[in-house]
Amino acid sequence: MLSSFRHILVSTARQIRQLHGTPAMCSSHLFVHRDSPDNNPNTPFEFSPENKKRVESILANYPEGHKSAAVIPLLDLAQRQIGWTPISAMHHVADLLKMPRMRVYEVATFYTMFNREPVGKYFVQICTTTPCMLGGVGSGPILEAIKSNLGIDVGETTEDKMFTLAEVECLGACINAPMVQINDNYYEDLTVDDMNRILNDLKAGKEPKPGPQSGQDWRFACEPKGGLTCLTEPPKGPGFGVRSDL
Repeated sequence: MLSSFRHILVSTARQIRQLHGTPAMCSSHLFVHRDSPDNNPNTPFEFSPENKKRVESILANYPEGHKSAAVIPLLDLAQRQIGWTPISAMHHVADLLKMPRMRVYEVATFYTMFNREPVGKYFVQICTTTPCMLGGVGSGPILEAIKSNLGIDVGETTEDKMFTLAEVECLGACINAPMVQINDNYYEDLTVDDMNRILNDLKAGKEPKPGPQSGQDWRFACEPKGGLTCLTEPPKGPGFGVRSDL
């Protein structure tokens, strides 16, 4: 009787048990390297004479035995030199730091700031997470304005190699949404007209002013559009509010 009952329980458990697998990872980029004519271990890379001096300056910040901690700034320097981070640049950095190449691969593939494919002169990154979707006109119309102005879709580069468009996660300027990052500059409080003006200025060789585009010159960073609601007076001096007998 007990044996039969146990058999029923085991059979039932087998019937209802489900196997769970890891969901497919969706991304516009591969997380593994694939050799190409422009990106393979034989592609020459070496720091320029000016950047070699920067490398020496960077390495001087780290004690002996800990030079590998410079991997991020050296990869960043390599990317700033040529605009992206090919595998040959990773190998060069690994050799300079005397660290396994795999450790450099791990860094370069973990941080999305490293472009492992060529990008245009102006790398346009638009945030489409919730605050930017809801702030101002929303990131949707801004994205459509970029695609229409440049004639490309997300993940593509213009034929003249001037612009690359990428859709990214939060860039940390939520209160000034919607916003885009172009190279090292943030452009915030955007409208469709603002976005088109910025892109047209870049096409014309001009340098549009970064930061909030709302036209309020006093707004330097993330202050409220309607004006300050706190910290409106000069800060009090030392000892303010402290008991006189202390």
